[in-house]
Amino acid sequence: MSTTHADPPRPDGRDPVGGPLRTTTASDPLDADGDAHRQPAAPPGHQAPPTAARRTGPEPADGRGAADTHHARTGPPGPAGSESAAPAGFRAREWGVLLVLCGAIFLEGIDVAMLNVALPSIRADLGLSTGQLQWVMSAYVLGYGGFMLVGGRAADLFGRRRMFVFWLAVFLVFSGLGGLADQGWTLIAARFVTGVAAAFMTPAGLSIITTGFPEGPRRNRALLIYSGTAAGGFSIGLVAGGLLTSLGWRWVFFAPVVLSALVLAGALALVPKAPHPERNGQGVDVLGGLTVTGANVLVVLGVERAAHASAWATALTVGAGAVLLAVFVAVEHRTERRGDTPLLRLGILRSGRLVRANVTALLFAGAFFGFQFVVVLYLRELRGWSTVQTSFAMVVIGLDAFLSPTLVPRLVERFGNPRTIFAGLLSAAAGYAVFAPLGADWSYLVMLPGLVLLGLAFALVYGPLTIVATDGVAEEEQGLAGGLLYTSLQFGAALGLSAAAAVDVAFADGAGGPLDGYRAALLVPLAAALLAAVVNAVGLVADRRSAAEAPAGG
Repeated sequence: MSTTHADPPRPDGRDPVGGPLRTTTASDPLDADGDAHRQPAAPPGHQAPPTAARRTGPEPADGRGAADTHHARTGPPGPAGSESAAPAGFRAREWGVLLVLCGAIFLEGIDVAMLNVALPSIRADLGLSTGQLQWVMSAYVLGYGGFMLVGGRAADLFGRRRMFVFWLAVFLVFSGLGGLADQGWTLIAARFVTGVAAAFMTPAGLSIITTGFPEGPRRNRALLIYSGTAAGGFSIGLVAGGLLTSLGWRWVFFAPVVLSALVLAGALALVPKAPHPERNGQGVDVLGGLTVTGANVLVVLGVERAAHASAWATALTVGAGAVLLAVFVAVEHRTERRGDTPLLRLGILRSGRLVRANVTALLFAGAFFGFQFVVVLYLRELRGWSTVQTSFAMVVIGLDAFLSPTLVPRLVERFGNPRTIFAGLLSAAAGYAVFAPLGADWSYLVMLPGLVLLGLAFALVYGPLTIVATDGVAEEEQGLAGGLLYTSLQFGAALGLSAAAAVDVAFADGAGGPLDGYRAALLVPLAAALLAAVVNAVGLVADRRSAAEAPAGG
């Protein structure tokens, strides 16, 4: 049963991010082709069935977006609808699809976390130098960050299920090959391809959720469960990596193979098949894909190697990436003017909310990965903790895996996504501030409050940020929106690691030794979290002004 929103469309007939106005219905979006139902055109002389136009007006005064107020405007579906009486209830088939997609993002999180813990054992067994060991991590980051935007757009152009299943299979194969590697270069090559596979698989999975669940509490709940699973994968990976490494580092690669096979079997059985997306005879933006991939690879490479390369080499690499990025923007502008379909429609970046979400993602990821790098060094090298001890110490951050699907939906419903995110960023800043005066002999009880605050921050930020970054985006660009978000997260991780490492090296030679370096480096995540909070505070003020001006403008 369809309902009509009371909100009028914008005069130009476009949505808040500059794309065509979307229409949605209250019917079950997970139909036979796995995409949202599309209303058929009405025959000549017949009135088209009513549809629910997306909200395009300013955000309400309480700071909630369209997804937060969907049911407040439309009311719950009637008994004839396919949704259950409870607004956030899922049917068995929807739970099955969500379970598969959560399994995939869990796999990606656990894979990265386990490898971090296993690096010392890998170096000892394969005889890798410090530079080669760095490339074991950098190769994955390079593939992941370099191809993420192309991966997200590929899901829109070639089919979300098709991209998800194919690249999940590639992920499985090359994870296994990594476990069989007997030389450094074979392991590095396997990690690069695994990163590329994740770059295509991850935004495809996210876009299946954002197009397969209707806007409102049901999609919010799905995304919060999804984000909680991702965080749980990373946290569990820290512990599992320590335990598996004690058996042999190769199990860190073989364990994801088993999990990948289970997720792949579930995807083939449960994720509905989709027809090949229609491109109206328009070709693929090959030049745009090549230039943006080259730009991303060069920038990620420069940032990732900044702490281990000379200043001029870093500047040259990043500069070359910036030039290619400028070429990409010019190519996309020219493609749009010709009336063809660009890889990245530049109009999507006119949404202040989407841009703020991606900037926040970059800063938030940079803060956490920089923090983790420093604290793990502190616990392992200064305090002499074992791999397993360090893993269990950090696992408390994974409490967001429980808070995301339980507490956070209520907070989002009460306060809206922007305010929830802002509170999470303040929690993160407080957590990093706890570690600022790091002591040489701190007990775990002294560190615990900061770690708990970070777990709360992840719950309050990651899921709502995913909702904001994909809300208001047309269905045919949901993969692109997911690619932008994960690209921001990956760039942020690379920037945070490099910045924290550079500061640590610069200050570690002082009279205080390594502890001075750790203390100075811990200011990097604190500054990033505070900057992210400022960015979101600006957004909250802008949303309030828009809401105040709405009656006069309406």
